[in-house]
Amino acid sequence: MISRYTRPEMGAIWTEQNKVQKWLDVELAALRALAHYGFIPKNVPAKVEKKAGFDLKRIQEIEKVVNHDVIAFLTNLAERVGPAGRYVHFGLTSSDILDTALAIQLREAADLILIELKKLIAALKAKARRHKMTIMVGRSHGVHAEPVTFGLKMALFYEQLRRNLRRVENARENIAYGKISGAVGTFANVDPRVETYVCKKLGLKADPISTQVIQRDRHAEFMAALAVLGGSLEQLATEIRSLQKTETREVEEFFGKGQKGSSAMPHKRNPITCERVAGLARILRGNAVAALENIALWHERDITHSSVERVIFPDSTILAHYMLTLMTPVIENLQVYPERMLANLELSRGMVFSQGLLLQLVEKGLTREQGYALVQDAARRVWENPKLTLHEAVLSDPALLKVLKPSEIHQVFQYQYHLKNVGKIFKRLGI
Repeated sequence: MISRYTRPEMGAIWTEQNKVQKWLDVELAALRALAHYGFIPKNVPAKVEKKAGFDLKRIQEIEKVVNHDVIAFLTNLAERVGPAGRYVHFGLTSSDILDTALAIQLREAADLILIELKKLIAALKAKARRHKMTIMVGRSHGVHAEPVTFGLKMALFYEQLRRNLRRVENARENIAYGKISGAVGTFANVDPRVETYVCKKLGLKADPISTQVIQRDRHAEFMAALAVLGGSLEQLATEIRSLQKTETREVEEFFGKGQKGSSAMPHKRNPITCERVAGLARILRGNAVAALENIALWHERDITHSSVERVIFPDSTILAHYMLTLMTPVIENLQVYPERMLANLELSRGMVFSQGLLLQLVEKGLTREQGYALVQDAARRVWENPKLTLHEAVLSDPALLKVLKPSEIHQVFQYQYHLKNVGKIFKRLGI
């Protein structure tokens, strides 16, 4: 299905015109191979190619009668090329054409997705570098934990999307297989050399073994890679949405001049792009499940996969591509508010230093349980008294002062302590 959001280059891959053109490309390559190895007269390919073509409207007319899309295509082709057309599809079955052509379409779609994915990775790398030491609070369970940096958040997604890049590249490689092996994959009516010739000419590899179809684990892997990519984009989008909440407002999607956020409330500036990406990821996951269901075909083939694939392949490749084109400008133009990050970090009044304090007590000879109880009790007093900081609570605790000097306590409450290895993490990532 061609979405209104489709980029022209991606949409073009899934048009009927391009699909049938790919069928024709496979048929002509097979003719060349048959002639090359002497299975049909040498002059047949040139005769067919001279007149080869198709008319989509005519194919549709024929299909209404024969109820078979490939036969309708072949009939229309034969109408154009004349007597030499009897050698077209010689020894082949429909799925030789369908699956080989589909492999080309999926490879082309993967190439476009990879281009956009690399752009997003570059944007995340730049944002990570810029905010390498922009301190903010790290949260677990939505609750303040310990300090991190916004650069580390961006670096995390940078590395995650690099893994996605490798997944999509691997899926692209494993989907780029064709087959010209005949009705049940035995090469009974077509020589294996024809398959090798055709696939090489079309930039594919020949599937080492096939039935009437290429096995659908390849396609499921491809769809799973897109679903995982969608999940990663959703995670990135969800993080931005969470950080844009009014109570947090540490980052914000760029809000353009003249843009409006609500028909009722003029003040609204909503993370609509990230919400769109988060929603579309659900479709990628659902389509991946459908692709997994397609693996278990009956015997040498059935066509339960066919109707599903006419929907899921165009939809998922178009959506993955579209989601990437949305997220790159979100990251490039993301509004980051370091002052708000620092203010939010300080809302928990020093409780982000609790682990450092615990470790100091352990180093002084207390058991972990003893130290934990002392620090937890101090933190309880901070939770109960909105004017008290953990630093103050510790300095006023006789039990803690018996173990730690004020100067040692002061050393614990330093943000720089939590940032000392940020550079090493960036070095690991090559940023």
